[in-house]
Amino acid sequence: MKNFKVVKGVYPTMITPYKNGVIDEDAVRALVRFYWESGCDGIFAACQSSEIMYLNVEERVLLVRLVVETARELAKNDPSRPPLMIVASGHVSDSLDDQADELCRVAAEGPDAIILISNRLDIANTTDEAWIADAKRLISRLPADMPLGIYECPKPYKRLLTDAMLKWCIETDRFYFIKDTCCDADLIAHRLDICRGSHLEIFNANAQTLLPTIKAGASGYCGVMANFHPELYVRLWRADRNSREASLLQDYLGLAATAEALTYPCCAKDYLNRYRGIAMETYARSADEANYTPYQRSCIDQFAELSEYIVKGKF
Repeated sequence: MKNFKVVKGVYPTMITPYKNGVIDEDAVRALVRFYWESGCDGIFAACQSSEIMYLNVEERVLLVRLVVETARELAKNDPSRPPLMIVASGHVSDSLDDQADELCRVAAEGPDAIILISNRLDIANTTDEAWIADAKRLISRLPADMPLGIYECPKPYKRLLTDAMLKWCIETDRFYFIKDTCCDADLIAHRLDICRGSHLEIFNANAQTLLPTIKAGASGYCGVMANFHPELYVRLWRADRNSREASLLQDYLGLAATAEALTYPCCAKDYLNRYRGIAMETYARSADEANYTPYQRSCIDQFAELSEYIVKGKF
């Protein structure tokens, strides 16, 4: 792992399209192409947006395989730009033995890094010491040459990293990627101070605090809303952070991110199907499609019209 370096930038959290109740492989590949063509830098596969708690292990492995294969094919066909960096998780079991098996199967599909879910360690949420002990046991079972990361997944509960946990991750020299979900710009700035000088990169999952955390040194955005208008996150990432353009983009993206409340991921699937030409069903296993009402659909229509207007460079 000596030469491994995390690609900074925009990482959508991969959703799982279905067709007749099973993973729609064509839609998965089309979605990866959409991320690529939108200028994204990486993809987080097998995460909460992927509905991993509702996928069996074979489905989680298949999803990662499809993402990795498609990303590598796209890079081979267009060597003018760096390949998408694929990070993947997928361990949902309570038993550390089962988690190790799940993660080893995902690792065998060839992602660039494996991401541990913080609430899967010390599941009873007792102490930092218990969390670190579980983490040690788990990573001892994973491929020694596989870069690792941590994801503060909100479900089944959000286990935020403490300073002690973060410092331990740095000390191991195994961890390279943090998907931060604290939604607190000041706390992220504090965490960035702890990580400074290490190779551990922090990606903010929260749209509303994104620009100030980028200014503080965050390595990019890894979140839900890159499933809707990833071009705008790419644009914000590449913009002059002190420019009027960046400020206005942040204002819009922060407000637009409230669309996540519209029965996600059904709303994202509907948007991608109707407005981005990626044929997929609205059906999700993690949300009741019946809750995606005509009212919510009309909100997505308004979101889509304004988003398209801004994508074309207008404010």
